Amino acid sequence: MSNGSHRGSPLDGSVLVLNRFYMAIHVISVRRSLVLLYRDLAEVIDVENGQYFNYSFESWLELSSLMAEHEHEDDVIHSVHFAIRVPRVMRLMNYDKVPRQTLRFNRRNLFARDDHTCQYCGNVFPLSQLSFDHVIPRSRGGATSWDNVVSCCLSCNGHKGDRLPTEAGMKLLRKPVRPKQNPLLRLKLDNPKYESWRSFISPANLALEVAGD
Repeated sequence: MSNGSHRGSPLDGSVLVLNRFYMAIHVISVRRSLVLLYRDLAEVIDVENGQYFNYSFESWLELSSLMAEHEHEDDVIHSVHFAIRVPRVMRLMNYDKVPRQTLRFNRRNLFARDDHTCQYCGNVFPLSQLSFDHVIPRSRGGATSWDNVVSCCLSCNGHKGDRLPTEAGMKLLRKPVRPKQNPLLRLKLDNPKYESWRSFISPANLALEVAGD
């Protein structure tokens, strides 16, 4: 599946954030995670052969220097003075709250739910060529909600206009529903790069908000 994304900087990758009790609470960018690590507000949790290892900024930097020549280029961030491994899981040292699990309805999550595929013609499009469509038009009382909005290419969106799909001679690929988990989180968990997240993700936190690539 292609979603029109492009290869970005390792700093734009994603890091799973745990609270003090090792419960997953959020997903942030690598860039943000390194700031927290440097300020001693968080530590890296590295999963190796089923065991958890905790690292401060200094100890993570030391490990990075030992492992540098064995790491893939996408997993290392280079600065003028040092190279540091990209963390994948991080634990906040003094945060013990558990946020409410609410899945935001927005374009990013909607397009991920529909696999960046127009729900009328079935073609995959880059973000710049995707829009969204109210199956039941708002002019007829249709809600802006998970079960009435679908990803739609610009061409199909223009053809359907302010009509029901049947009136426009169009058919949906599948009925829109509210996802049981954050669609972006699902995509992350399918990526081997984020395999270590599975040790901390449970049905209770499948609606985590996701930042990063």
